[in-house]
Amino acid sequence: MADVIQLEGAAPRRPSMEPLMQLVGDDLIKVNHTILDKMHSRAPLIPQLAGHIIASGGKRLRPMLTLATTRLCGYTGERQIGLAAAVEFIHTASLLHDDVVDESDLRRGDATANVLWGNQPSVLVGDFLFSRAFQIMVQDGSLEVLRVLANASAVISEGEVMQLETLNNVELPEEKYLEVVAAKTAALFAAACRIGATIASRGTAEEDALEAFGRNLGVAFQLVDDTLDYSQHQATLGKTVGDDFRECKVTLPVLLAYSRGDEAERTFWRRTISDGDQKDGDLEHAIILIESHNAHRDAIERARHYGAMARDGLGIFPDGEAKRALTDVVDFCIERVY
Repeated sequence: MADVIQLEGAAPRRPSMEPLMQLVGDDLIKVNHTILDKMHSRAPLIPQLAGHIIASGGKRLRPMLTLATTRLCGYTGERQIGLAAAVEFIHTASLLHDDVVDESDLRRGDATANVLWGNQPSVLVGDFLFSRAFQIMVQDGSLEVLRVLANASAVISEGEVMQLETLNNVELPEEKYLEVVAAKTAALFAAACRIGATIASRGTAEEDALEAFGRNLGVAFQLVDDTLDYSQHQATLGKTVGDDFRECKVTLPVLLAYSRGDEAERTFWRRTISDGDQKDGDLEHAIILIESHNAHRDAIERARHYGAMARDGLGIFPDGEAKRALTDVVDFCIERVY
């Protein structure tokens, strides 16, 4: 195959989700149909509330990873459809619970379910979606798939508790922050990818490689998300700026700015994040501090490091459409900050 030569003056190709969406588009339609079917309940509030958050604008990245990794492993059956729906239900359930715990008002610019229906219905519908996910896993019939996704669900819950324990702590060690990210976000990415090799009956080496790919992609994804919360570019992605700041969440940009700041700046972070005493103009000042200490840039550099490790996880797989699409997703998840 001939090399593609970049013409002088031509704009470089920007990474995109489009190759992944084209790769799994037909399967994703089936996944969406499965999600709608499995949301059905005798209690009308369940599909109403669950449908609100599932339709709130997410890209279905986690289930698409399951669909793409099965393609990468040469699987040609249909088991990935139900399991991708189970992955989305686990993710959605964790979002419902997360919004209640964080007392969030908005998600992707829309009112959260707990604002519209209250905390109790949100928690209970989250429980329903977790249960539906496990019903799908049992129906699939694989104890190994059940083990992988059940373990991920437990780790996600641990991550939620760990984040609650670290709330407001601006002196949190970076290692502890990354431990929370690995549990709360990366665990489901890792499981969603690993089961692609599992249902394709590939060996342990392929399963481990895809798990590593997913875990490192998940960490990179969350690092970028946390950085975008202090970026005006956030608005172009359909999200609001400063949600983490208003909820007093301690993320990497804050930790870097705090550790590099003088005493006056540290006093600011302790007041706004540790004490939750926020005033008009504080978010704008926080963004200035983060930019002045290059915390924004360095957080993205860490994300690039994890992105490189994610790409390395794909090294044992042959080149092809699926591998290229997954590689592009890594680049997209990181470069969306620009």
